[in-house]
Order: sequence, then structure tokens, then C-alpha cells
Amino acid sequence: MSVQPDEMIPDQSVTDYEVGQDNLQKFGLDIHNPVFPISASVIILFVAFTLIFPGEADSFFGWLRPAITSTFDWVFLIAGNIFVLFCIGLILSPLGSVRLGGKDARPDYGYFGWFAMLFAAGMGIGLVFYGVSEPVTHYSESLAGSSWAPLGGAEGMQLEARRLGMAATLYHWALHPWAIYAVVALALAFFSYNWGLPLTMRSAFYPLLKDRVWGWPGHIIDILAVFATLFGLATSLGFGAEQAAAGLNYLFGVPDTNLTNVVLICCITGVALISVVAGLDSGVKRLSEINMVLAILLLGFVFFVGPTMDLVRGFVGNTVAYFRDLIPLSMPFGREDDNFRTGWTTFYWAWWMSWSPFVGMFIARVSRGRTVREFMTCVLVVPTVVSIIWMTVFGGTALTETIAGYTGIVDADLPVKLFAMLGQLPLTTITSFIGIILVIVFFVTSSDSGSLVIDTITAGGKVDAPVPQRVFWATFEGLVAIALLLGGGLAALQGAAIATGFPFAILLLVLTYSTFKGLVAERKQPFLETVGKS
Repeated sequence: MSVQPDEMIPDQSVTDYEVGQDNLQKFGLDIHNPVFPISASVIILFVAFTLIFPGEADSFFGWLRPAITSTFDWVFLIAGNIFVLFCIGLILSPLGSVRLGGKDARPDYGYFGWFAMLFAAGMGIGLVFYGVSEPVTHYSESLAGSSWAPLGGAEGMQLEARRLGMAATLYHWALHPWAIYAVVALALAFFSYNWGLPLTMRSAFYPLLKDRVWGWPGHIIDILAVFATLFGLATSLGFGAEQAAAGLNYLFGVPDTNLTNVVLICCITGVALISVVAGLDSGVKRLSEINMVLAILLLGFVFFVGPTMDLVRGFVGNTVAYFRDLIPLSMPFGREDDNFRTGWTTFYWAWWMSWSPFVGMFIARVSRGRTVREFMTCVLVVPTVVSIIWMTVFGGTALTETIAGYTGIVDADLPVKLFAMLGQLPLTTITSFIGIILVIVFFVTSSDSGSLVIDTITAGGKVDAPVPQRVFWATFEGLVAIALLLGGGLAALQGAAIATGFPFAILLLVLTYSTFKGLVAERKQPFLETVGKS
């Protein structure tokens, strides 16, 4: 169905919405009713309940994750495939020529700063946490013919088990997660910069809901976005705290306890608050660039000191294996690897979808001036290549050590596997310490980026809301992570991500269609020009 630009003109102007919305200018806040009070109240109640009744919270989250993943795994897999195909279609179609911000817009950031912020916000902690553990785990399960092996495993076949382990790992960290982020980021950037709508999730649904986005349908969308962002962030922050605590225990004998995790979260949240107050350019951008440099240094060290030639060959082999197994791994039905699909893939897809409002809005805020084709290519392809390189270097080195007979990585707990791998290379103490710093800085960039995003949503799309609001959300990100860790540990973190990711899987499918309608209309006639002539 063709979409006419004049069908999209709002009856109520964006200016009227932003000025006339019910704001409470109190205590230095700029509260957008009812998104802020409802979101904040529910989050406060959740933290209080989890801390007061940790046993009940533990039981609930222990039930929640398998209940959702075993029932709705097919929803997540189908949605993920649709997002990848949509992104590729935009790159190849004439719609890719649309420029975010209009035909005369130019990028606000250079490529290095832009890529640094994309990468740090997108999955920094996850790559450090799973870069060693996941390839080794899939390899071990495949070699043993375990029920948790991807695609049935490769029992007794060492080389094939290695390839399958890397292919399964890259499936979780390459095209699919970045396609989820790209769809949300494009929608937010396009409707904000090209249509002049507020930079908030509800705006992406304007072609479908029209002026109803300014009422309760829009409120509900934004409230869900706040919950998804906060719990998705808390999952990553919890992983980061566990790995940092494990690293400190490995290096310096610091007790790896809940108290250590809580102290770490409190200290790092304090650093994040400083960055939040500094703002996007002074705080987040600078920390992201520092983190990019640290990541490159650690990556280069492992590459040159580790099994370099194996890694060079592995990059090509792993890429081939990934694309070889991409379609079989993407199939939602007719597979025998139920444990792998529900225990690994479904959790990851839910985690990425719960993160998508945060990462998507953050990417949108730093991507004005790019064409849709440039945007999709960079957000989809470049991080995929970086993920393949990262997993090949860290996972490949760990696999080489494991195949050579070192059992320390396989035997180590999940957060310690990175340090067990580095322990087989020179300068162990220095590289392990850099690894801890990397996790901590990723922690900080995720926290302050997330607080900026949540603050934008709860302020009705304003990008310059008062600092006290950003401080509030940064503080509660840390509190939610603490509550989840104390109320069930890793299972609680994963359960929270899945619970918020499921409704977003449905919401993002609708968002994808809405974005397509908007792009078609924009290519026929730029929206703001249409409004100006009306």
C-alpha cells in the first residue's frame, strides 16, 4: 500500500506536544507524566521487594527464564531473522539513500569516535565476559556430543567441534544482535531528525498510531522501553561486577563474595555518576574512546603473543563456519538441539531486545547526518567484523590452549575463564589487570549511556533534561543490579532480561513495519517539507 506524506502530518504539532505535555518542574526535575512516576515507582518497588524477600525473588526468577524460553523460543528466532533481512534489504534498496536529518545534514562525530561509542554501548561487557567462555563451552559440549551442543555437536571430532563452537558463538555476537540494535536506532534517528518528533520510542510508531502516540498507547510504549532498558542494563552490569570480582580474586585474593560485588557496583556507579554529570561529549565519548584503546591493546597483545598463525587462519575459517551454519542455527523449528536453542540463543535474543531501546537510542543520538545505507552498513557490518576478530583472538587462543591439554579454562567458573586463558600467556598480572579495567570502564560507559537514554525517554524525548534526573536513573541502575545479584545471582539477571525482552520482540516487529512506512513516505517527499507546505 502506498503511503502519502500528507497522511503523516500530525494534527497536533510536535512543538505543542513538547511544550504542552504535563511536566512537573519540581526539585530540579523535568518530569513527563505519567512515564516518569510510573516507571520510577515500579522500579523502586521492585528493588525493595527483591532486597526484602530474596528467597522468593530467587524462586521466581528461577522459574521465569525456562518458562519463557521453552515456550516462546520460536518468537525470538523468527523476529531476529526478520530484523537481519530488513537491515540487508535497506542497504540494497533505494530507501538507503535517505539521509538522517535531511539532505543537507552532516555527521556530528568522526568515524573513530562514532565507532567507539557504538561498540562500548552495544556489547562491551558481554564480549569480555563471554569472549573466552562461550567458544570453549560450545567446543566442549560439541566434542562430548552433549545435549547442550549446537546442531547436535560433533562427537569425537576435534576440528569440527572447534569450528562448530566458533560458528555458534559468532551466531550470537555478529549479525543478529546488531540488526536488532540497528532497527531500533534507525527508527529513533529517522523519526526524530527527519520528522521532528521527540527522541523517544513512541515516535517510531507515529505512522501507525498517528496522534494516539501522545496519549496512553505512547505512554505504555515508553514505560516498557524504560523497564527493558533498565533490566537489560542491570543484566550486563551484574555480569561485569561478577567478572571484575572474579578477576580481583584471581589476581589479588580479594574475596569473591556478594559483598565484593555490591561494593564494586557502588564504586563504579559512583564513577558513572561523574561521567553522567559531565555529559555526552565530555563523559561518555571520552570514556568510550579510552575503552576502545584498552580493548585494542589487549586484543593486539593476545594476538601477537598467542598462537598468531592459528588465529590468522582461524579468522577465515571461523567466518566461513559462521556463514555455513548461519541458516541451520537460525531455524526456529525442526531442530534437535533444544537445550542450546532455549538455553543460549533465546536468552541472547531476549537480552539484545531488552537492551535495544538503550543501545538504539544511544546510537540514534550520535548518528545524525548518515545516510540510511551508510548507517546500516556501519552499524551492522563493522561491529560484526569486530566481533568476529574479538572472538577469534580470545576464543581461538583459549581453544588452542585447551586442545593442547590445558584444562584450566574448561574447569574455571564462567567469570574466571578469561583470566585462566591469560594465565597461559606472558605478563599475566598486567594483562589480567587491564582486563579488569576494561570490564569496569565498559561498566561505566554502559551505566552513564543508559541513564542518558532512560532520562530522555522519561522526559518526553528531551535530550537536555536536568542533571538530577540522570543521577536518579544512574543510581537505580546500580540498585537494580545489586537487587538481582542478591535475589538470585546469574539466574535472576538472565530472567529479568528475558522477561523484558519478550514483549519487546513483538513491539519491535511492529516498529519495523512502521519504519518502513515512514521511509517510503520520506523518499517520495521529505516529511518536514510537507509540513512546511501544509
